[in-house]
Amino acid sequence: MLDLLAPVLVPEQGDRLTRTAYKQDFRQREDAVRNGSSWKLERRQHFEEQGSPSRDALRRGDWEEALRLLADRRDTLAATAQEDERRGYAFHRVRVVESPLTPYVQWELHSQRQRAQYGQRIRVVPAEQVAASEDSGPLPEVVVLGGRTLFQVVYTEAGVANGAIRFTDRDLVERWENYIKALYAVGEEVISYFDREVAHLEPPTLGAGRE
Repeated sequence: MLDLLAPVLVPEQGDRLTRTAYKQDFRQREDAVRNGSSWKLERRQHFEEQGSPSRDALRRGDWEEALRLLADRRDTLAATAQEDERRGYAFHRVRVVESPLTPYVQWELHSQRQRAQYGQRIRVVPAEQVAASEDSGPLPEVVVLGGRTLFQVVYTEAGVANGAIRFTDRDLVERWENYIKALYAVGEEVISYFDREVAHLEPPTLGAGRE
């Protein structure tokens, strides 16, 4: 278990953004990063992603179609990797996993393995690694962009994206970046994790509220 504790986020100390405003602000700030890095912590085990045909296929229970649609985006991932390399940008993800895997996380790990094949930096940590920071509840979903901005992404109970809270206090941003970096350092590369824990799994059985 990681000894380092996650910093506390106080919503009132940030700026609340709608989903549309968050997407626009995120895109602008990320595009402005040059020769830098960003860090994302993914903690929830279920999301209702919008705008993803592959995710829609999973929701319908069509596992083969969900995987086929992931394969269709390889050209897009390759183009993104080339652009990131051109501007010296690296995006890191830490995915917290609970066992057994939820159908969503099983699907997402297929997606993240593919992303890693195109150079994205993704590692997996078991939920036990963050237990010390979860006495009062699960960690938030957090993205730190370029060492300057922290977004706490907000979701409904069902896992639907509902905007974000933006923090720009430099000390808070740095402490969260250091926390995610520490998790990343003890994490396992997603490809090796996938090959050992996910590749052999049967298609997930969807249950109410757990797809």
